[in-house]
Amino acid sequence: MAQNTSNEPNRIQAVVNVFEIVEEVGELDGCGVRELAAHMDLPKSTVHVYLKTLEEIGYVVQNEGKYQLGFRFLNLGGRVRHENSLYQMGRNNVDELAQMTSEVATMGCEERGYRVMLYWTEPTGAIFNNAPTGEYTRMHWTALGKAILAQKSASEIEEIVTRLGLPQATEHTIVDHDALMDEVELIRSQGYAVEDEERVRGVKSVAVPIENDETPDAAISVAGPKHDFDATRIEEELLPALRNTANVIELKTKHY
Repeated sequence: MAQNTSNEPNRIQAVVNVFEIVEEVGELDGCGVRELAAHMDLPKSTVHVYLKTLEEIGYVVQNEGKYQLGFRFLNLGGRVRHENSLYQMGRNNVDELAQMTSEVATMGCEERGYRVMLYWTEPTGAIFNNAPTGEYTRMHWTALGKAILAQKSASEIEEIVTRLGLPQATEHTIVDHDALMDEVELIRSQGYAVEDEERVRGVKSVAVPIENDETPDAAISVAGPKHDFDATRIEEELLPALRNTANVIELKTKHY
């Protein structure tokens, strides 16, 4: 569990501890006290007190001896998303994009240097890796994230990379700073980003930015099996559909 080394007088370590436990319970997809204590290298008694408190106020539940995150988090997350103008204006168009391309369509934004999966939808028969709504991932792993990075200044990208690093997800992930900046320049010049097995093997994705002062640092994408995303299809079918959808969302967020 993290120690308070920030020297910030307003930092409440108990709050940090609670959310670290919450995140670990989510990562473990349910766990017992002993398992969580071992995973976090904490005394079982400490972990038990935190979990019982979270259970009493409804944020974790017990199921067959394991603690799991409760639906109360879904209530909070649903409120946050519902109040987001990009989600309100864009979700129907993303649904149409999925039907038009017969691929999974996604919409994402940036928060604290991470790509957030704001919304995704899939037509019947589409193949996806079941990333949950609200998922945080490194920006350089995904087409959505790279399309968002391309909207940022060099100093903003530098701050994100310095703070979060460039960890590797697959052997195709960009892990070099200069290579990432070259990729960002390419995205800016061509107007779209490609994710080619950089986060999940066998998955390819194409994304375009949503450029509007009302929806800063956002993008939409389509994703699917790599063998279905050849250069010809990307240029002739997927990019026109993506750009048209982005334009509609931009207009809606600006005028409504």
